[in-house]
Amino acid sequence: MTKRLYFGNLGFDVTDEQLNGAVAQHASVVSARVITDRETGRSRGFGFVEVEDADAQKVIDVLNGSDWNGRQLTVNEAREREQRPSGSRGGRSNSRY
Repeated sequence: MTKRLYFGNLGFDVTDEQLNGAVAQHASVVSARVITDRETGRSRGFGFVEVEDADAQKVIDVLNGSDWNGRQLTVNEAREREQRPSGSRGGRSNSRY
C-alpha cells in the first residue's frame, strides 16, 4: 500500500524531478507531482508525493518544517479532495442577455 503526502510552500521553480529527488533520499517514491496552474503552467507552490506506507511517517518527520531552498516545507498526509458543487464557477456566467 502507498500513502499520498502533501508538500506545501514549495518554491515556484521546483520541478517534479527535484521533488522526487528530495524525497527519494528518505523513502522509495512511487510518484511525485508539483501542481501547476492550468492557464499559465506555473507552479502553484505545492505538490504531492506517493510513498510506501511504511515510509510515510518517516518522510513527514524528517521533511516537515525543514528548510529547502530557503523555504520552510509543510509536509503531511494528503486529505481527499473536497467535492465541489456543480454549476456555478465563481461568478462566471455563460448566459447571454
